[in-house]
Amino acid sequence: MRLPLALIANVRLLNSGLRIRHSIHNGVLKTSLLSSHNICSRAERKWIKPAGFDTGVKTYNSLTKQKEPLVLAQERIATWYSCGPTVYDHAHLGHACSYVRFDILQRILSRIFEINVIHVMVITDIDDKIIQRSLEQNISPTVLARMHEEEFKRDMQALRVLPPAVYMRVTDNIPQIVAFIKRIIGNGHAYVTSQGNVYFDTQSIGNRYGKLVNLGGIVGELGAQDKRDPRDFALWKASKPHEPHWESPWGQGRPGWHIECSTIASSVFGSQLDIHSGGIDLAFPHHENEIAQSEAYHQCEQWGNYFLHSGHLHLKGSVEKMSKSLKNYVTIKDFLKSYTANEFRLFCLLTRYRSAIDYSDASMNEARSTLSTISAFCHNAQAYMQGHLQCQPTEEGILWERLSATQSSVRKALADDFDTPKTVDAIMSLIHHGNCQLQPATKVDGQRSAAVFGAMLSYVREIMGVFGVDLLDRKEVHDSSGVLNNVVEELVHFRSKVRKFALSVEDQAPQDPHTGSEIQKRHPEPDRVPLLKDCDALRNNLAPLGVHIKARFHPIRLSAEERLKENSWLLFKHGKL
Repeated sequence: MRLPLALIANVRLLNSGLRIRHSIHNGVLKTSLLSSHNICSRAERKWIKPAGFDTGVKTYNSLTKQKEPLVLAQERIATWYSCGPTVYDHAHLGHACSYVRFDILQRILSRIFEINVIHVMVITDIDDKIIQRSLEQNISPTVLARMHEEEFKRDMQALRVLPPAVYMRVTDNIPQIVAFIKRIIGNGHAYVTSQGNVYFDTQSIGNRYGKLVNLGGIVGELGAQDKRDPRDFALWKASKPHEPHWESPWGQGRPGWHIECSTIASSVFGSQLDIHSGGIDLAFPHHENEIAQSEAYHQCEQWGNYFLHSGHLHLKGSVEKMSKSLKNYVTIKDFLKSYTANEFRLFCLLTRYRSAIDYSDASMNEARSTLSTISAFCHNAQAYMQGHLQCQPTEEGILWERLSATQSSVRKALADDFDTPKTVDAIMSLIHHGNCQLQPATKVDGQRSAAVFGAMLSYVREIMGVFGVDLLDRKEVHDSSGVLNNVVEELVHFRSKVRKFALSVEDQAPQDPHTGSEIQKRHPEPDRVPLLKDCDALRNNLAPLGVHIKARFHPIRLSAEERLKENSWLLFKHGKL
């Protein structure tokens, strides 16, 4: 009597000290492997601190579950591999969150710590989901994949995500993948089945399997009857009717999901990789299997030195991540109809990259408000430097000290696992102290302090530029915008002169006979009121066009209500024109 393959696998597992637990989940029979002894061997999984160039940055490493010094194999060069999209559908905001967060990290390494980041990203353009979707839409899998690949790249450009040094498609690397699998088999870490499938043999690496995840138990489907161990995973899948396929020594088929990343990363970076990134949902099984394959291929103890994982994006009030399978996603295209790339980057900056993040109108409004405060300070500081905003003498020494302290605290925060929330707090504190001294005044005595505000303005723009936040809104600037800016500025200057005339008092103001002080008129001359009303009408008409003229005090002592209603100072924001 012949025993079923599944039973044989169970017997082997029992002999190796593993217990089998069967369960039914969502109608699918699954098995859970539970070790009768500690499956994790610290000696075999110990992280090896790389030798090389210490960047001065500490980053949370998923391999050790703690912050580690970021040490690069080559001085000021970081090799970085990331898992790109599976291009069968539109990219959504959950994807965007991960890509934007890691784009921010790479910008920080490049601009703050002067590291040359060499980034490679794979495009998965052959996959079960791609095949299924192409059948549903009755188009070629290649055409479907190319369409969504280009859409993904446009989405990333719209979010100002810097492109990698190179995008690499799976289908362009099939010969390299076949060669990679052959070597793993030759090294004794994979096997070919009678059905033409090739599986990685997890038992061949013992307790080294599970570097990222503490495998006190692992679930595997019993559907694949030709596997030796439920933990084993496909390197090569035998072709099915009407599926795309390629030739191999094991027959026609296509690559498994995990092998593509190991092959492509190794083809560019060899046996040593500094940083591997991706969403936390990819840690297991995808990144775990990448590690197993790559170390089996290269016969090395540690292939990737640092694994960085970003937290999930959740809809506010939901414990589930944004996902296509759950149909709770927002496409990037739809999102950008309501919000800007700058606002989304602020949204990402307000939490740690590895933390889960809640998406809602309230959280986006917080990001929008923060960005508005930063932009307003930049406009105010610029207006002060230009002489358009008159203020009392500032405490210049204090501002220089604040600026220096902010620069130091920002660098320290970013060196501590890229702490962007603490960085934003430091910037907002600097802006607060700047705003406290940018209070408009009607009469100015003493020297102006334009230089310190110029330094603060430059630094705020610079650090936000590091994060990919463009405070100058250059994406909508056209060739004629410079001329239009000048036209708007002249128009606002003219309005300011008219208002100044309308609000002016007589040169020889009457004096109080008891105190000798000048008596201030509380209202403008009656014949000048129409001029003020016309100025207000102009201000109101310009606002919908993106030109905002901000309120300030004027020499006439009006009530608070009158000041808010009547007065303005020369500052315009040329946004949507």
